[in-house]
Amino acid sequence: MIAGLDWSVLLVCLPVVFVAALVRGYSGFGFSALTIASLSIVIPPVQIVPAILLVEIVAGIGMLPSIWKDIDWRQLRLIGFGALFATPLGLMLLAGLPSQWMRILISVLILICAVLIWRGFRIRGGDRASVIGSAGVVSGALNGAAGVGGLPLVVFFLSKEESAATVRGTLITYLILLDIYTCLLATGSGMIDWQVVQLAALFLIPVGLGTLLGNRHFLKSPPESFRRIALAMLMLISGGSLGRSLVNL
Repeated sequence: MIAGLDWSVLLVCLPVVFVAALVRGYSGFGFSALTIASLSIVIPPVQIVPAILLVEIVAGIGMLPSIWKDIDWRQLRLIGFGALFATPLGLMLLAGLPSQWMRILISVLILICAVLIWRGFRIRGGDRASVIGSAGVVSGALNGAAGVGGLPLVVFFLSKEESAATVRGTLITYLILLDIYTCLLATGSGMIDWQVVQLAALFLIPVGLGTLLGNRHFLKSPPESFRRIALAMLMLISGGSLGRSLVNL
C-alpha cells in the first residue's frame, strides 16, 4: 500500500496519468491540471499535488533536448523571477486549507483558466517586463497552492499569439524549474515524505509512455486541434470535480 491508499484506487489512477501525459507531451500543458483535478477526488491534495510535481520534473527533463531551441529565455527569466516570491505563499495555502476546500479551489482555478484560453483571451502590453513578471507571480502562487502553475501562463502566452513551439518550449522549461523550486520548499516544510515519493514513482512509467507518444505527434502535426480537445477535457474534469466537491460539502 502506498500513501495509505488501496492498490485498486492506485491502479485506477494510472490510465488518467497516461492520458494527461499524452496531452502534455503534445500540447505542452495540461498534465498537472488533468491529473490533480481527477485524482484529488480520491487522493488528498496535500499528497497528490507534490507527487505530481515530482513526476513533472522527471518527465520535463526528458523533453529538454527536443524543445531547447524553442525557449524564449527573456520571458523565462522574468516569469521565473515573479514565481520565486509567490510560490511560498501558495504552499502556505495548500498546507492550511482543508482537503475539501482545496479540491474546490483547484477545480475553480482550472475551469477559469480553461475557459479563458478557449475564448481567446488577450492581454495588452504582453511584452512589457512588468506584465511578464506579473504572470510569473500568478503562476507561482497557483503552482504552490494547487500544482497548476502552467495554466495561467498558457493564458498569458496565447494572449500574445506566440507560436505553438515557443509556448511549448518555454512553458515546459519553466515548469521544470518551478517544480524543482516548489518541491524543495515542500520538502523543507515536511510535505514531501517517503509515501509521496512512492506515489510519484508509481506514475513514472505511464507518464513516460504518454509523454513520448505525445511528443512524437507534436513533431508531426500542428497542435491547435489537440489543444481544443485538451481544453474540453480540462473543463469537463474540473467541472465534474467541482460539482462533486460542492455536493459533498
